[in-house]
Amino acid sequence: MNNIADLRKSYERAELSEDASHADPLHQFAQWLDEAIKSQVPEPNAMTLATVANNLRPSLRVVLIKGYDEQGVVWYTNYQSRKGQELAGNPYAALQFHWVELERVVRIEGVVEKVSDAESDAYFKSRPLDSRIGAWASPQSRVIASRAVLVSNAARYAAQFLLQPPRPPHWGGYRLKPDNWHFWQGRKSRLHDRLRYTLDHQGAWIRERLAP
Repeated sequence: MNNIADLRKSYERAELSEDASHADPLHQFAQWLDEAIKSQVPEPNAMTLATVANNLRPSLRVVLIKGYDEQGVVWYTNYQSRKGQELAGNPYAALQFHWVELERVVRIEGVVEKVSDAESDAYFKSRPLDSRIGAWASPQSRVIASRAVLVSNAARYAAQFLLQPPRPPHWGGYRLKPDNWHFWQGRKSRLHDRLRYTLDHQGAWIRERLAP
């Protein structure tokens, strides 16, 4: 049996310097995400979402980014899911991208809000039919007796809506509005590059280097 404490990797692919990075974290993120997509890393759009319940117990799950701009980072889900319930009680959350092959991590923190109904409607209509039916069929995060429940629900809603299922009222988008970005580039000897961007009171980004 391998000893996991002995697993080692030397990070030597790239570096992240103040001179070569963007002053605006959104531009830095756009560059790194574009490079991850072009490098064909597995699921470059996958991000871990962390939320915290009212009892201060955190939870994590992987979701997919569906858009980003100056307003924030967007994903879509069931509002009645565990993450939806936790965001309703505590709107602060964190996201993390980990592009293993590029030895890079991006962490984003901020407050979360729902996107507009028009945005949610437009994205829902763009999804494959099976995914639109699935949004109706799955009572996300709830206990079900078996997979047969999902199959039965999917068949029932497919028969009901045919080719035009509307967006469920319990399903839509969230937008995390960043106030903290953290870019990590693996380096040799564990002397990693870490740049943090935080908002000041005037709404300007402050870039700082953190020790690894």
